[in-house]
Amino acid sequence: MDIFKISLKSLKFNFLSSVLNVVLIAFGIGILTILLLASQQVSHKLENNAKGIDLVVGAKGSPLQMILSSIYYVEFPTGNIPLKDAELLENNPMVKLAVPLALGDNYDGFRIVGTDQRFVKMYNLSLENGKYWKQDFEVTIGANIAKEANLKVDDSFFGAHGLTENSDIHQHHAYHVVGVLKPQMNVCDNLVLTNIGSVWKMHDSEEGLVEPETNSVGRPNPYKNREREITTLLIQYRSPMAVVTFPRMVNQTTNMQAASPALESARLFSLIDIGVDTLQYFAFLIMAIAGISVFISLYNSLKERKYDLAILRTLGASKIKLFSIVIFEGLILSIIGATIGIALGHGTLMLIGAYQDSDQAKISGLVFSNQEFLLVGLGLTIGLIASIIPAIQAYRSDISKIVSKA
Repeated sequence: MDIFKISLKSLKFNFLSSVLNVVLIAFGIGILTILLLASQQVSHKLENNAKGIDLVVGAKGSPLQMILSSIYYVEFPTGNIPLKDAELLENNPMVKLAVPLALGDNYDGFRIVGTDQRFVKMYNLSLENGKYWKQDFEVTIGANIAKEANLKVDDSFFGAHGLTENSDIHQHHAYHVVGVLKPQMNVCDNLVLTNIGSVWKMHDSEEGLVEPETNSVGRPNPYKNREREITTLLIQYRSPMAVVTFPRMVNQTTNMQAASPALESARLFSLIDIGVDTLQYFAFLIMAIAGISVFISLYNSLKERKYDLAILRTLGASKIKLFSIVIFEGLILSIIGATIGIALGHGTLMLIGAYQDSDQAKISGLVFSNQEFLLVGLGLTIGLIASIIPAIQAYRSDISKIVSKA
């Protein structure tokens, strides 16, 4: 006697209720899969992009905005800071490495970042081909830019003013691609890296500030020595002691502000977690409803099949087999529902990722997690619990009473 086949035929006989149970389980597992994979991927990307950066120093404003603009490149900067003030911080004994950033332009939505070779060291970059930028208006581009914009070494392009718009094109200077980075699996894949001088000269030309060393009467050009500014400074500490003292020193003794990527990222996740928790509770509610639905379906099915079960007993089926048949029905529903739910979650993430405008926190349905086995286990547990009582009823059924009433 094949218990599995009997369970399948019983489910096919109650096709509509079986489909409803599968849909409920799949929907609950699908939501949990989406939340699990999306939160893990976003968390990994945020941690990977901020890896090795202890502090960001910039203009006063929102610390979170400064972190988002200078580490994740998804927000506008809070302003600029004087280069001379940034250089004082670079020379502080508590600072191991300081990387200046100058932001303000983009190419086809990709941020153009003015910086120096210390950026390569901080992010541990490596080249696919070509070389790193050296002269003004030379650029080294990320792997995603080379792929999506179809750029290669020796190509040229014009940048645009702003961080996302392409309407105000800087046509007085073209950037020259001298290198392409290997895929870094972080924000660098979407950056155009160049000298800070490139950013300065680009905007000097726009403002009419690029002039000869002397003016028309032979006097020094006042713009040649004007005070320069950068957007932010990325800092690595020399020792753990700086975690407490250095940010306080910056915030209290300068006109700049210091923000910790770790603290601001935790703050950002605390805001996101509110919505995630709500959706998780909703998914667990659906799973609970699915469990109740499976229980009701099996219980009602047991009443309708009591004569069939009695006949099975007269044909030699033991009480354990009747118990197992009902248990298998609940497990089959759970396995099918959980499998569809996992597939639904991955498919939904693929669809979301395809329509995401920003690559900084792009999610993929091709990423799998070991914790998905826990979701499958959750589905099986619900099916098992829901089928226990009907299975016990089948086990305790009195054949003589059932047959006498036939």
